[in-house]
Amino acid sequence: MTQEIEIGMGKSGRMCYALDDVAIVPTRRTRDPQDVDTSWQVDAYQFDIPVMGAPMDSSMSPETVIKLGKLGGLGVLDLEGLWTRYEDPSKQLEEIAHVAPEEATALLQKLYAQPIRAELITARIQQIREAGVTVAGALTPQRTQEFYSTVVDAGVDLFVIRGTAVSAEHISITHEPLNLKKFIYELDVPVIVGGAGTYRAAMHLMRTGAAGVLVGTGGSAVSSSRSILGMHVPMATAIADIAAARKDYMEESDGRYVQVIADGGMGNTGNFVKAFAMGADAVMVGTMLARATDAPGQGTHWGREATHASLPRGRRATLEQVGTMEEILMGPSTRADGSMNYIGALRRAMASTGYTTLRQFQNCPVVATPYDHR
Repeated sequence: MTQEIEIGMGKSGRMCYALDDVAIVPTRRTRDPQDVDTSWQVDAYQFDIPVMGAPMDSSMSPETVIKLGKLGGLGVLDLEGLWTRYEDPSKQLEEIAHVAPEEATALLQKLYAQPIRAELITARIQQIREAGVTVAGALTPQRTQEFYSTVVDAGVDLFVIRGTAVSAEHISITHEPLNLKKFIYELDVPVIVGGAGTYRAAMHLMRTGAAGVLVGTGGSAVSSSRSILGMHVPMATAIADIAAARKDYMEESDGRYVQVIADGGMGNTGNFVKAFAMGADAVMVGTMLARATDAPGQGTHWGREATHASLPRGRRATLEQVGTMEEILMGPSTRADGSMNYIGALRRAMASTGYTTLRQFQNCPVVATPYDHR
């Protein structure tokens, strides 16, 4: 049952919760962490850890996509990023890492004004494929029709359509919008699409035939969509709502299971773990991996929204580099602030609550603890 509160005499709103506002409750049974299985599968592709690297240039290069794949996760390359605009973006990455904060937005706009080159999309995808890992690339809905055939012909395994808010029913009076249902039906590869923030939006996306739905608006650590557009998705509620949509869609479709992938707000291991307890099958992360000493951002982090030519909705943030990508994901940790050994934290939480698989862990008891973020 949802809780409506009166905001004013003419407006009511639903009480919702962020991941900081909920906590996991241990049950009567515990297990050993080594007995826990963190594997995850989408369509025919299986992964040892339920982690997708967000398509952000500060964390995912062809090299780090390959590295994440070999660690058991799935890296997603931004096919509208620097690697598909420049033959070698090392110089551009160096500029972004060292530009003064007040000049960062203008520099990002300038660098991302360079046209996307189809031959570079092909070259990057082939580079990842030759390394022997699952190949995933992302486009925004606005660019999908222009470049999807190049992406598929290059040999992508999983196709990601990612935006701040993606719907199954985009309407335009100036151009023919992307018909998601028709597009996914005709495509030969599984499609993951989002973000979605509500039960209804997710249900519509599931009905298009998507293999997975991204929950949230992504890039929350560097996004200013809340202050510029007034948009915000409280992740704990959104994940639970969309997990409910997954269950209802399974009944509607005679058993078709759509992956629910939390996208945003995973800046520490506690929130990462709670995303699964709220019902996520996997998590898409950016800030976590941008903290790595081997990340392309060199201690800086930004999202695609920060590069928009007329309405940038993000910033270039400076992050403390805490360890290698492998140490951040798999440990060991040398810090007690939730910035390292994410998979170790997930294993420990699952074992402490008595669950051995991620599907079982989705049933973990939780409590709401708003404003108590200790």
